Amino acid sequence: GLVDIARLPLVRADVGKSMEVGKKIVDQLNIEGLRHIFVLSEGLNVNGSELVKGLNEKLPENVSVTGGLSGDADRFQETFVVFDGDTFKQGIVAIGFYGDDLKVGFGSLGGWDSFGPERTVTKSEGNILYELDGKSALELYKQYLGEHATGLPATGLLFPLSVHLGNGDTEVVRTILAIDENKQSMVFAGDIPEGSTARLMKANFNRLVDGAAAAAETSLESLESAKIELSFLISCVGRKLILKQRVEEEVESVQEVVGEQSVLTGFYSYGEIAPFGSGFKKCELHNQTMTITTLSEK
Repeated sequence: GLVDIARLPLVRADVGKSMEVGKKIVDQLNIEGLRHIFVLSEGLNVNGSELVKGLNEKLPENVSVTGGLSGDADRFQETFVVFDGDTFKQGIVAIGFYGDDLKVGFGSLGGWDSFGPERTVTKSEGNILYELDGKSALELYKQYLGEHATGLPATGLLFPLSVHLGNGDTEVVRTILAIDENKQSMVFAGDIPEGSTARLMKANFNRLVDGAAAAAETSLESLESAKIELSFLISCVGRKLILKQRVEEEVESVQEVVGEQSVLTGFYSYGEIAPFGSGFKKCELHNQTMTITTLSEK
């Protein structure tokens, strides 16, 4: 099969224009024969959910999108994308895949448990959260985190937020990228709309590994009996922090599902891009998931 590559710089002033960047990325690719777009974005200066909205708005009906935002472990200082031998600290790269014989599968699952009461988002602006149930969201987070609060935003990776968007049963998980003590605000990797409901989440070790395997199984659903040749694994860095030295179990569980013949590659991310499952067309921004893209051309 053939590939086509688009690249766009993303300066800090463009954070609020992430949706426009998503549209431009699709426009740069040759649409004829396009089967799938794989997106690689820097992870700190982009609003991931706005980027996804832009991608979806311009996306042809039969083209799927997966990918992720680059991560910086638990440092939250600097992320970048490498393209054609050059390093871009603020940029997005998209790879278009073509070919009638190309089969693409994808799956994205977490494995986190919700805890505490469900709360209403009473004040937010895009991906900046100010209040839950009329109270400071940052203070509320600190109460729940206890001794972990001094390590924010890094320790927020251990306690992500589950957000119910109010359109059916759809829930997305959001990771903290930064906090502002003066404004009592929290910046997340994607939008947290006012009026939505949210609950804190915590890790369940076994479910994290099971979630990775289930994501791999979902990625095979649309491939029928095709032999998987390449698998992209994008796992949230928060999962790695929880699993620690046993993080390889996550990868091993995926290899068992896709088969030993499949090459595995991937990275740890600040956000994952994929539809909710094989039956969905539009991509979404996810956090704290294992997102898998499987490719077959035989």
